[in-house]
Amino acid sequence: MAVQKIDILQFLALSEKHPVLDVRSPSEYAHAHIELAISLPLFTDEERKIVGTAYKQESRENAIKIGLEYFGPRMRQIVEEVEALNSKTILVHCWRGGMRSGAIAWLLDLYGFTVYSLEGGYKAYRNWIINQFEENHNLKIVGGYTGSAKTLLLHKLEMEGHSIIDLEALANHKGSALGGIGLPPQHSQEMFENLLGTDLFKKQGKKPLFVEDESQRIGNTLIPNSFYNQMKASTVYFLDIPFEARLTYLVEEYGVLPKDKLADSINRIQKRLGGLESKNALTFLEENNMKECFRILLNYYDKWYLKGSLKKDSLVKIPSETIDTDINSTLLLNAL
Repeated sequence: MAVQKIDILQFLALSEKHPVLDVRSPSEYAHAHIELAISLPLFTDEERKIVGTAYKQESRENAIKIGLEYFGPRMRQIVEEVEALNSKTILVHCWRGGMRSGAIAWLLDLYGFTVYSLEGGYKAYRNWIINQFEENHNLKIVGGYTGSAKTLLLHKLEMEGHSIIDLEALANHKGSALGGIGLPPQHSQEMFENLLGTDLFKKQGKKPLFVEDESQRIGNTLIPNSFYNQMKASTVYFLDIPFEARLTYLVEEYGVLPKDKLADSINRIQKRLGGLESKNALTFLEENNMKECFRILLNYYDKWYLKGSLKKDSLVKIPSETIDTDINSTLLLNAL
């Protein structure tokens, strides 16, 4: 059976059942890739550079000959690595659906695998991802000052059968100066977009789609403009929870984090927090007086909330005395 070239939608549908092999170089894969794709590079980064230089400066034929020198000795290893995946059907892609995926697809087809190759390669996938942000999504924005347990509320809604997009989970960051502590390193901007676009596609047609009110920047990643503009155009359902209830939650949530990391985070916002308030917060931190330390930080974030969050006329206030997600999910759904 010959290798079949398929479009992105067919490719993604099959990827739910069969392994996807990304045959680009290790650095290309590390920068960003299709979710769940497995890295099986045809060339190392250095080999790819050599072949690419030969292609540009000499000829296509010379580049292919050099590539075959690298590919030949590795053929058996490639077949055995794919055999270990325990699937007779394999999906393959490279950058543009050209020679790299063609070579691997040919080898696996020759060996007896059923092979599908992505037409247009990873570049076609990226175009498809960007289009997901242009789609019309029926968004409901969950707002509230810092410490309102908005992320917990999102997941409560998900448990109740509603669709959510957890931007902070996709970004590996909780959004504030303390938001990266204890979390894995953030993805590249491109990888964040890949994860977000895929999540949006999976939840297409499932309405409404609940999203937390965020500033456009989450740590080092940015919510794509077209999607963020939709967020700005959507109604914010703002949980209005008393300061002290939020403070108690923040102390429980962040007070257990390493003190040196908390101190670093306070120092990073020192200019905006102010010299005296920063000094006081650090003193309280050193004395293990977490409540007074976080009181200063929460006052700061309350002041900055409206500057960084979605500015809009369409805001529905939902008074609540608690961060309890059972109560707040009911209040939110009633407000809809």
